[in-house]
Amino acid sequence: MEVSVSDDRPSFQTTLLHHDYQAPDGFGAFPQAIHHASTVLFDSVAAMRARNWQNKSGYTYGLHGTPTTFTLEARLAAIENGRHCRLAPSGLAAIAMVNFALLKTGDDVLLPDNVYGPSRELGNWLTQDYGITARYYDPLIGDGIGALIRPNTRLVWTEAPGSVSMEVPDLRAICAAAHAKNVPVALDNTWSAGIALPAFDLGADIVMQALTKYQSGGSDVLMGAVITNNDELNHKLESAHMRLGFGVGADDCYLVLRNLPTLKLRFEAHDAAAREVAAWLKQRPEIDTVLHPALPGCPGHALWKRDFSGAGGLFSVLFDARYTEEQTDRFVDALKLFGIGFSWGGAHSLCVPYRMKSMRESWPHRGQLVRFNIGLEDTRDLIADIEQALGQL
Repeated sequence: MEVSVSDDRPSFQTTLLHHDYQAPDGFGAFPQAIHHASTVLFDSVAAMRARNWQNKSGYTYGLHGTPTTFTLEARLAAIENGRHCRLAPSGLAAIAMVNFALLKTGDDVLLPDNVYGPSRELGNWLTQDYGITARYYDPLIGDGIGALIRPNTRLVWTEAPGSVSMEVPDLRAICAAAHAKNVPVALDNTWSAGIALPAFDLGADIVMQALTKYQSGGSDVLMGAVITNNDELNHKLESAHMRLGFGVGADDCYLVLRNLPTLKLRFEAHDAAAREVAAWLKQRPEIDTVLHPALPGCPGHALWKRDFSGAGGLFSVLFDARYTEEQTDRFVDALKLFGIGFSWGGAHSLCVPYRMKSMRESWPHRGQLVRFNIGLEDTRDLIADIEQALGQL
């Protein structure tokens, strides 16, 4: 069949795909541009073959980064005073990236007994199905962790503080003891958002952040980040990132980038409000202990004073032992301004009761634990809401 061509112009359909217009350079605005891409184009075959996906001076494929993701990674690394950052689809995915980067069959990993619940589940899975031994230690062990390190221990995890029970570890001592035996330390630094704890200055080798929390700030993004200053560790992390196929959406990256300029202001507002509410709860006869790292009585409070410069909006309380689980559940149900849901760092206040004996290898307390995320509501209204709910006990 002969095709008749009237001129040199491509067909209308081809023009829809191959238009030669390029927007002029020189556009400037505060928001970071959103770059959507799976396929990345190269100028030539030689350029394609010369490009290395681990070299962030260029682009190879959407999964390995775009200008949007590279910008977010650079800004997150700067917050933590780090050099290298990789994004993951969630905080748990970021934890998994670290584990699969550094652990193999026959290895041993140490985790604090107050570790984030899904991280404990991941550790148990590594033990059951991958031949990796996950062991749990007292989060207040300090330099005593050195005695737990075995010849095959390849990683020590810590949280500062624990995201439910709020113990503050001696990160400096844990890192020193681990480094004396050439074992790297990974820190879940989500509670401080990288603002209130200088993790690398205290000895951490890897920092994990759940960007779902304060960095996003809107309770609408799932994302995590892994940050390090160590080139060798970064190579392992990047390899795991690629092999696991971790990618994040450009629109979600934009939401985090949009909210980073207000991160410190929001964190400080959450901090001030939470301290006010926690101090009020400390005076209530229904409450046995307020587990807020910035207040005396919280395990590791002295370490918080030494190492931290802020506290954010998350803390827990232990009810007096005379109250049953049914009663504290009724208290949570009676709250009107607090949502019942996991996570924190958003504008809305949250409240969740926990069954601690099922979550810990060792839990000495008898009272029921309830965790609060203090949002950006007026603290007078939050306190009034808690007071009326306490009346339901």
